[in-house]
Amino acid sequence: MTIRASHGSTAFIFLTVLLDTLGVGLLIPVGPRLVASFLGDALSAASRTFGFLFSLYSVMQFVFAPVLGGLSDRFGRRPVILVSLFGAALSYLASGLAPSLAWLFAGRIVAGATGASFSAANAYVTDVTPPEKRAGAFGLIGAAFGLGFILGPAVGGALGDAGLRIPYFVAAALNFVNLLYGAFVLPESLPLEARRPFSWRRANPLGSLENLGRHPIVLGLTGTMACSFMAQMILQSVWALDNQTRFGWSLREVGLSLMVVGVSTALVQGALVRAAVPRLGERRSLVLGLTLATLGYLGFAFARRGWVMYASLIPLALGGLAGPAIQALITREVGASEQGELQGSLNSLQGLTAIVGPLLGTALLARFGPEAAHPHVAGAAFFAAAAFDLLGLALVGRVLAAIPKN
Repeated sequence: MTIRASHGSTAFIFLTVLLDTLGVGLLIPVGPRLVASFLGDALSAASRTFGFLFSLYSVMQFVFAPVLGGLSDRFGRRPVILVSLFGAALSYLASGLAPSLAWLFAGRIVAGATGASFSAANAYVTDVTPPEKRAGAFGLIGAAFGLGFILGPAVGGALGDAGLRIPYFVAAALNFVNLLYGAFVLPESLPLEARRPFSWRRANPLGSLENLGRHPIVLGLTGTMACSFMAQMILQSVWALDNQTRFGWSLREVGLSLMVVGVSTALVQGALVRAAVPRLGERRSLVLGLTLATLGYLGFAFARRGWVMYASLIPLALGGLAGPAIQALITREVGASEQGELQGSLNSLQGLTAIVGPLLGTALLARFGPEAAHPHVAGAAFFAAAAFDLLGLALVGRVLAAIPKN
């Protein structure tokens, strides 16, 4: 038996994802300065150290997402989510109290490991939502990402003016409050008869990705999702530096543009997906979303004026139709006892692209972006992002032909 979503449980999962994303964003404005405070305020050294600190979150997600997903298939979603919230709160508290860099790294390791609770959260959404409504539910989760993307840096910057450690204490308090809230309102979504034994072989990152091959349709759709992840990570890694270099944007203008990205993402994921996908269907929504996202990336690549970047955000934001649609299609192919493992594999894959994508994006920018480069290709990283989405479109065309239409 599967429970259906209540307003309380749905709000809790939304808030959990929002806080996870918010926690990542809080670090962006204050993290480099806090790191510099341990290095004699040497900004160059702090920049390199912060880069390692920031990427550590993605590394830990890559490692732990399938573990938490598998544990949620064995013990249920509720205990995994609540323990993850407790760990996240402790990680922020440790970072706020950090007397040395070692504490910051330890806090980031715990934050990345517990941030992998996305696996259990997405599996919970799958458990409590009928297949025909899953795209809308995953869209709501996407809206939480968008809001966290807006609020995180803004809140972190505002609180950081009062003290570099205050954002960490606020993040810890919010997670503790959410933990108490969840302890009272969050029911278990996975019945005992749908659970399966935990396997370390299937829970390690490579093993979890290998397990996707047991479902050919899932494997094909996952390839498309990986391409989409890569495009997004390339965008995130070069957006600020590319726009400052090509168009002379100030930090304020970069911040404003990121706010527009967050707002548009939240609107599409939170509202448009729930209205459009039931009418278009998951297949059309996926193809349309990937096509629009590709056009957005190409718009960034060809842009010669700053306003074109804003105009190109429109098709890119509408491309957000693809993510919830493909998530819904994938969950249809896997049984209830494997949803946690599936979500763990997908989040591990996202963590891997969060490591590789920025390396590729920044390397392309460094190689082809400078005026003196031969050849000089302004927007080279965005051409690569468009290419990944085009590859995703090619893959999905073959996969959808093998899925029976409902």
